[in-house]
Amino acid sequence: MRLIFHGAARTVTGSKHLLIANRRKILLECGLFQGRRKDTYEKNLNFDFDPASLDYVLLSHAHIDHTGNLPNLVKKGYQGPVMATSATVDLCQIMLRDSAHLQEKDVEFVNKIRRRKHEPPVEPLYTVEDAERALRHLVGVQYDHPFRLAPGITVTFRDAGHILGSAGLELEIRERGQTFRLGFSGDIGRRHVPILRDPNVLRDLDYLIMECTYGNRLHRLSEDAEEELAETVRRVAHRGGKIIIPAFAVGRTQTLVYLLHKLFNQNRIPNLPIYVDSPLATGATEIFRAHPECFDRETYRLFLRDDIDPFGFGRLKYIRDVEESKALNHLKFPAIIISASGMAEGGRILHHLRNNVGDPRNLVLIVGYAAPHTLARKLRDGQKQVRIFGEPHTVRCEVKVMEDFSGHADQAELLEYVQKQNPRRLKAIFLVHGEEDQALPFREKLHGLGYRQVFYPRPGERFRLP
Repeated sequence: MRLIFHGAARTVTGSKHLLIANRRKILLECGLFQGRRKDTYEKNLNFDFDPASLDYVLLSHAHIDHTGNLPNLVKKGYQGPVMATSATVDLCQIMLRDSAHLQEKDVEFVNKIRRRKHEPPVEPLYTVEDAERALRHLVGVQYDHPFRLAPGITVTFRDAGHILGSAGLELEIRERGQTFRLGFSGDIGRRHVPILRDPNVLRDLDYLIMECTYGNRLHRLSEDAEEELAETVRRVAHRGGKIIIPAFAVGRTQTLVYLLHKLFNQNRIPNLPIYVDSPLATGATEIFRAHPECFDRETYRLFLRDDIDPFGFGRLKYIRDVEESKALNHLKFPAIIISASGMAEGGRILHHLRNNVGDPRNLVLIVGYAAPHTLARKLRDGQKQVRIFGEPHTVRCEVKVMEDFSGHADQAELLEYVQKQNPRRLKAIFLVHGEEDQALPFREKLHGLGYRQVFYPRPGERFRLP
């Protein structure tokens, strides 16, 4: 049995891990790298393995940094199934189409600028047609129902509590007369947060591939974060500004809408309009509504019990039409605009940032992780000059960072997750989906708890198990 780490190795993007067992090649996720356009294009275009040689692809959840390169994988020869929970399959139906559409439209816009500069045009990584072909490979499975993937390999999906449909994967592998249990955590959610159930921890493992996005960070109590959000909305509204929120269309947007609904009902924020300007987020919210079986008890108590839609209320408007989106650029009154993408690397959020970062009355609210070199990271790091669609813009607005609404577990929650494992049984932990400043302190914490074999794989690094 071998493991090769091709993506989300010493970084938090482009998740891609290859498991070879019983002469089967199983790819755990196929995400897009996100960062500098030129660097990421080359990384995403070329695989370090032959896609046609793979037998299976397993997905933990639908976020683009975990699924977004599937169209390219199929285009380059992959022919097998792509297995995920039913909710993840539903979300991928809209997310991969949207990813392809955004790449086509963004390249179209960039090429207009390149033509003015007499530069050659660029091509999208993949097209909507490529995404449609990839979607035909998706196969839905249910939580907590083991199934035989191949001879000697059984897989079980467990609720990870990160976004709708997210899962940790248990693989029981019998090879050369021995049986091993390999766990892949996917992205681990948090306990006691809005909408989704708490994570169902993988147990009785011999090996664990584990995310560590916030391995050196502690989240605040949710009540404190809610009040800070309410105070921020009140303050910006009082000075006549707009709040622009780059948010992932799946997970973070629905959490924000839920919280704003709650704050509005409690008279803790003023009566100002809220726009969700993302066709993807609008479609994803419809899928959330279709899967109430994934919701936690608080959502039922506050909303569902009285037949109230947690994702819709009077001052909230979902924007699909392009002309309606453009009209938001001319708003003269306070408002909240939530738009994708969360790392501000594509989609309508770029137009809103281009039109609003220069006004000191406005505020850009960063509510989630932003990878290095992305526009969201540059804003959160305080850069006063940024490039949007290749053109320079001066940042005069306020920029605020609130990662308290993150769907990722913090250090304490990650440690609690690992401590469900017996240190004498768990032979090795492989830390992925984390930068060095998060992964290395977390590894030291694990060593202190008695987990001695903790690896932080480099891109392309190979391990033979056992």
